Amino acid sequence: MTDFTDLIDGYQRFRTSEYRRHRDRWSGLSEGQNPRVMVIACSDSRVDPAQIFDTVPGEIFVVRNVANLVPPFEDDASRHGVSAALEFAVNQLEVPEILVLGHGACGGVAASLSQRFKGAPNGEGGFIAHWVDMLDPAREQIVAKYGTGPEAVRALELETVRVSLTNLTTFPFVSKRLAEGRLKLHGAYFAIADGVLHVMGEDGEFAPA
Repeated sequence: MTDFTDLIDGYQRFRTSEYRRHRDRWSGLSEGQNPRVMVIACSDSRVDPAQIFDTVPGEIFVVRNVANLVPPFEDDASRHGVSAALEFAVNQLEVPEILVLGHGACGGVAASLSQRFKGAPNGEGGFIAHWVDMLDPAREQIVAKYGTGPEAVRALELETVRVSLTNLTTFPFVSKRLAEGRLKLHGAYFAIADGVLHVMGEDGEFAPA
């Protein structure tokens, strides 16, 4: 079990191995970053985009949250963490591609499907409930078709990607760049059980990479 002490031990190994081995790259990155892909992934500890895609520092700009969800564009005074990261990646870093990465055994999807936190106060599940309620319309259709069993779980996990991709297009600066051909959106799903990456095609369906 990794605790904070283990993290410091890991840092010491990194400092004397990886950091030293890639010293030139780190020196360049100290001047700035120029990632080509933004990855929107889940906070789940088992799904690290950098590990799944075997990237090195500076290659991908990552934002992670519960169930890899992108909220729709909202023009209000609330604090919008995902929207801020998206705005920075698209307008400042000018990434040409965005990938939404869903995954198997997602706790956020399980919370949506079971509605276990519905009506709970903030701090006792309310924040989670209000976040995953973005999936409610998709959830209703899936439950009507599959119930709440394994098929429903997989279907809703895939739907997190489609919902997020749809919500991305509600951001004016995203839709503008899409129309101009300066930005591409992608969807993928990583199955934890077998380690297979599924890529979403133009028809919205997923197939192994």
